[in-house]
Formats: sequence, C-alpha cells, structure tokens
Amino acid sequence: MRSRTDRRAPQRSDVRRDAILDSLETSLRETTFDDINLADVAQQAGVSRSAFYFYFENKAAAVAALMERMVDDTFFVNDVFTMVDRSPQARIHIMLDGLFDTWERHRHMFRAMLEARGHSPAVREFWDEARQSFVASVAAMIRSERAAGTAPAGVDATVLATVLLEINDRLLERLTFGGPLDRRQLTDGAAAVWLGTVWGITAGDDAHRERA
Repeated sequence: MRSRTDRRAPQRSDVRRDAILDSLETSLRETTFDDINLADVAQQAGVSRSAFYFYFENKAAAVAALMERMVDDTFFVNDVFTMVDRSPQARIHIMLDGLFDTWERHRHMFRAMLEARGHSPAVREFWDEARQSFVASVAAMIRSERAAGTAPAGVDATVLATVLLEINDRLLERLTFGGPLDRRQLTDGAAAVWLGTVWGITAGDDAHRERA
C-alpha cells in the first residue's frame, strides 16, 4: 500500500525519496526535530530543497514517513504476542521486550515523532492510526482467551485493547524523554497491568516472572 505521507502519484520506486529519508534519519541521530535544517537534509541526499517539497509537505510529514520503516518490526512483535501457544506471562514479556527493543533501535525517530505530533495534525493522525492498527488483533486475542476460559469476562475487548495500547504509547514517551523509572521497572509495571487486566493474574503471582 502506498504511503499516506507521500504527495506524489503512485510509482514503483523512488531512489530520491529514499535518499531524503536516509538523510533525515542521519540528521535526527545528531539533532532534534525542531533544529533540523531541510536545506542540509536535501543537500546530504543529493537533491534540491524544492525536490524535498515534491515528496513531502513539510518535515513533519517526512518524519511520519520515516516512522513507517519501523512499523514492520512492531507488527511482528504484535503477531507473536497474539498467538496463544505460549503462556500469558511469556507472551506479555515478549511483547514488551520487543516493543522496547524496537524503541531502542529507533529512539531518535520516536523523539522526532513525539516532538512533531505536538504541532502537526497530520503527524498526530499518523501516530493514532499506527496505534489503532493493532487494536483489532489484540481485541480478538482477548475475546479468544475469554472464550477459552483462560481470561475472565470484563469490559468490552476493543475498549480494553485500546486503553492498554495507550499505556504502551505512554511508556515509549517516558522512555524517550526520561522519567523516574528505568526500562526494567517500566516493563515489570506494564506486565502487571496487562496480566491483571486481561487474565486476572496479580503482580504477586510467582507466575508473573515466567518468561518461557
């Protein structure tokens, strides 16, 4: 499917667009979103500044396109999490560890995205759509667990999945900008919330530590 952040008519491939995104990603490793200089990004990509605007409306749209490069990683993590051939404890920690590992590889992009969404409706929409794309599969997993008797009945599965994914979103923001808890503490806290909310497993349960 064509990127929704691209202003051009569909084409098979575009080396210049990729070069711009590569240049932007390199710049984001060295400076903040607000300090990005589009002339420098274009120059490093070997294109003119006007060429940049041929592909992207502004740098926020370019950051959103750049974020799409990490979506496949996150979908893979979600696919493993929603499988039911492992214990809830193992799947929760696979999901959280995979999510945080993805953040670790792309932390500069997360920071840029968080900074951009504060003043760009298009970026906020992209962020919300990306999160929303996981709701259906997580809600289906919750319904499956309830039907199998391994999870208690409760609030509507779609509502629950949406709220839990919002929590994950907030965790990534805290990791990006810093806070009183480190990654392991955030992982343990989030695991307790997911396990308790979906499966009724309390944080004090020894099984909470199960990883396999």
